[in-house]
Amino acid sequence: MASSVLTVEVVSPEKRVWSGEATSVSARTLDGDIGILVDHISLLGVLVPGVVSIKTADGSKTDFDMAGGFISVNKNRVSILGEEATPN
Repeated sequence: MASSVLTVEVVSPEKRVWSGEATSVSARTLDGDIGILVDHISLLGVLVPGVVSIKTADGSKTDFDMAGGFISVNKNRVSILGEEATPN
């Protein structure tokens, strides 16, 4: 049975910045803006400086200022590895 949420983790070199369940994630990569929803195809992308937005499972929105990094998506797990990740 397919999951109805994404498991998301935002980390910086120093610590885990945020983790939880979400319904969507949006980020800016070298290839342009991307949106991640449940059951998204696997991907690995390079983040450029900008905002990563997470719509949490409870409907709230959490934003992070990112100074570059990587985003990985696989089987409804999203890992965002930022050079710097500051809650916005």
